[in-house]
Amino acid sequence: MRIQIKKLSPHQNGKVFAILMAFSSLIFLIPMILTMSLSTPNLDQHGNPITFPVFMFIIMPILYLIFGYIFSVIGCFIYNFLFKYIGGFEYEFEEKNT
Repeated sequence: MRIQIKKLSPHQNGKVFAILMAFSSLIFLIPMILTMSLSTPNLDQHGNPITFPVFMFIIMPILYLIFGYIFSVIGCFIYNFLFKYIGGFEYEFEEKNT
């Protein structure tokens, strides 16, 4: 049986995608924090102490969450608008009796 997706819920898909983006950013950020903290020098060429930008690593998952939500909502609105003209995603569905 072929099924076509007629409408995507912008808010629900936005929530799910935003949370997935925020958590998946941690996969990259945690090793990056460790690498940066162990490899950066303590002093610059003038002898001034260098502070590690921890705020950047705190803000990145929040930015992924916000922009993941915004862009998935925009994507759902575009999909819902274009569905009338080009159709939607299709997939085949087969029900199995066990």
